[in-house]
Amino acid sequence: RIYLSPTTSIMQFTILATLIASASAFTVGPFEVPTAVKAAVAGVAVTAGVAISPAFAGDVGAGEQVFNANCAACHAGGQNVIMPEKTLEKDALDQYLAGGRSEKSVMTQVTNGKNAMPAFGGRLSDEDIANVATYVITTSEAGWDNDE
Repeated sequence: RIYLSPTTSIMQFTILATLIASASAFTVGPFEVPTAVKAAVAGVAVTAGVAISPAFAGDVGAGEQVFNANCAACHAGGQNVIMPEKTLEKDALDQYLAGGRSEKSVMTQVTNGKNAMPAFGGRLSDEDIANVATYVITTSEAGWDNDE
């Protein structure tokens, strides 16, 4: 007989919840994770104190370095010195960013440029662009005032 402590059980459920949540993003063909399973996974995650959130494509720390070296001249503190209403604040990204506030949309704009913003696709690697997009979205969620 094996005794599992409550902590071990919670860890096992948390791992299972994470695996199921991750697997549901990579379904093949007509397979769909049943709603009841999704609800159970979410319930276990909440009970275990685990937040299920979308995985970001890039590295926030590396993105901050790329941002400071390439973007801060115009976007210091999440602002915009050229078009002041089009900041990197959460609400402005929701309103003005083509495709809405998402890493994919930030990556598209950084890669291709738009209006007064130059294209960085030829200057930065895809990894750098993914990292800066992660940094921008993460920081917009937390609030640029909280970024140190």
